[in-house]
Amino acid sequence: VQLQASGGGAVEAGGSLRLDCVGSGDIFSNYSIGWFRQAPGKERSVVAAISRSGGRTYYADSAKGRFTISRENAKNTVYLQMNNLKPEDTAVYYCSTVERGVRRWGQGTLVTVSS
Repeated sequence: VQLQASGGGAVEAGGSLRLDCVGSGDIFSNYSIGWFRQAPGKERSVVAAISRSGGRTYYADSAKGRFTISRENAKNTVYLQMNNLKPEDTAVYYCSTVERGVRRWGQGTLVTVSS
Protein backbone atom coordinates (compact mmCIF):
# COMPACT_ATOMS: atom_id res chain seq x y z
CA VAL A 1 0.00 0.00 0.00
CA GLN A 2 1.17 3.54 -0.76
CA LEU A 3 0.29 6.45 1.48
CA GLN A 4 0.18 10.14 0.65
CA ALA A 5 -0.22 12.81 3.30
CA SER A 6 -1.38 16.35 2.71
CA GLY A 7 -2.93 19.30 4.49
CA GLY A 8 0.00 20.83 6.31
CA GLY A 9 0.58 24.54 6.45
CA ALA A 10 1.36 27.51 8.62
CA VAL A 11 -1.07 28.63 11.31
CA GLU A 12 -1.02 30.75 14.43
CA ALA A 13 -1.27 29.25 17.88
CA GLY A 14 -4.85 28.29 18.64
CA GLY A 15 -5.60 27.56 15.02
CA SER A 16 -6.67 24.33 13.34
CA LEU A 17 -5.55 22.13 10.49
CA ARG A 18 -6.77 18.88 9.03
CA LEU A 19 -4.28 16.40 7.64
CA ASP A 20 -5.37 13.80 5.10
CA CYS A 21 -3.70 10.46 4.40
CA VAL A 22 -4.83 8.79 1.20
CA GLY A 23 -3.97 5.16 0.51
CA SER A 24 -3.67 3.32 -2.76
CA GLY A 25 -2.49 0.03 -4.14
CA ASP A 26 -4.29 -2.32 -1.78
CA ILE A 27 -7.48 -2.73 0.21
CA PHE A 28 -7.25 0.26 2.53
CA SER A 29 -9.50 -1.22 5.18
CA ASN A 30 -6.93 -3.98 5.75
CA TYR A 31 -4.58 -1.53 7.42
CA SER A 32 -4.46 0.27 10.70
CA ILE A 33 -2.94 3.71 10.20
CA GLY A 34 -0.84 5.92 12.42
CA TRP A 35 0.11 9.58 12.30
CA PHE A 36 3.64 10.37 13.43
CA ARG A 37 5.57 13.60 13.65
CA GLN A 38 9.18 14.66 13.71
CA ALA A 39 10.35 18.03 14.89
CA PRO A 40 13.82 19.35 14.03
CA GLY A 41 16.44 17.61 16.14
CA LYS A 42 13.94 15.19 17.63
CA GLU A 43 13.00 11.60 17.00
CA ARG A 44 9.87 10.63 15.11
CA SER A 45 7.06 9.78 17.47
CA VAL A 46 3.48 8.60 17.21
CA VAL A 47 0.71 11.16 17.51
CA ALA A 48 -2.41 9.06 16.95
CA ALA A 49 -3.47 5.76 15.44
CA ILE A 50 -6.66 4.13 14.26
CA SER A 51 -7.69 0.54 13.75
CA ARG A 52 -8.74 -0.95 10.43
CA SER A 53 -12.44 -0.41 11.02
CA GLY A 54 -11.99 2.85 12.89
CA GLY A 55 -13.47 1.39 16.03
CA ARG A 56 -10.35 1.84 18.13
CA THR A 57 -8.10 4.86 18.40
CA TYR A 58 -4.95 5.80 20.26
CA TYR A 59 -3.60 9.23 21.14
CA ALA A 60 -0.30 10.34 22.52
CA ASP A 61 -0.67 12.44 25.65
CA SER A 62 0.29 15.54 23.69
CA ALA A 63 -2.64 14.99 21.31
CA LYS A 64 -5.39 14.05 23.74
CA GLY A 65 -8.25 16.52 23.79
CA ARG A 66 -6.95 18.50 20.80
CA PHE A 67 -6.50 16.05 17.93
CA THR A 68 -9.01 13.62 16.44
CA ILE A 69 -8.14 10.75 14.14
CA SER A 70 -10.83 9.26 11.91
CA ARG A 71 -11.13 7.36 8.67
CA GLU A 72 -13.37 6.85 5.68
CA ASN A 73 -12.47 3.52 4.13
CA ALA A 74 -14.78 4.18 1.18
CA LYS A 75 -12.49 7.12 0.34
CA ASN A 76 -9.25 5.32 1.31
CA THR A 77 -8.54 8.22 3.65
CA VAL A 78 -7.51 8.75 7.26
CA TYR A 79 -7.85 12.20 8.75
CA LEU A 80 -6.11 13.99 11.60
CA GLN A 81 -8.08 16.99 12.79
CA MET A 82 -5.82 19.20 14.86
CA ASN A 83 -7.35 21.95 16.98
CA ASN A 84 -5.87 24.44 19.42
CA LEU A 85 -2.48 24.05 17.82
CA LYS A 86 0.58 25.04 19.81
CA PRO A 87 4.08 26.06 18.67
CA GLU A 88 5.37 22.74 20.01
CA ASP A 89 3.18 20.97 17.44
CA THR A 90 5.49 22.29 14.72
CA ALA A 91 6.87 19.26 12.89
CA VAL A 92 6.75 17.20 9.74
CA TYR A 93 3.78 14.87 10.00
CA TYR A 94 3.77 11.42 8.42
CA CYS A 95 1.12 8.76 8.04
CA SER A 96 2.25 5.18 8.27
CA THR A 97 1.18 1.57 8.35
CA VAL A 98 2.75 -1.85 8.57
CA GLU A 99 2.52 -4.11 5.54
CA ARG A 100 3.74 -7.71 5.84
CA GLY A 101 5.93 -6.73 8.77
CA VAL A 102 7.46 -3.72 7.03
CA ARG A 103 6.61 -0.19 8.12
CA ARG A 104 5.50 1.98 5.23
CA TRP A 105 5.69 5.77 5.31
CA GLY A 106 3.95 8.39 3.27
CA GLN A 107 5.83 11.54 2.41
CA GLY A 108 5.64 14.09 5.17
CA THR A 109 3.61 17.25 5.35
CA LEU A 110 4.97 20.24 7.26
CA VAL A 111 2.96 21.89 10.02
CA THR A 112 4.26 25.18 11.36
CA VAL A 113 2.59 26.86 14.32
CA SER A 114 3.63 30.38 15.22
CA SER A 115 3.15 31.98 18.60
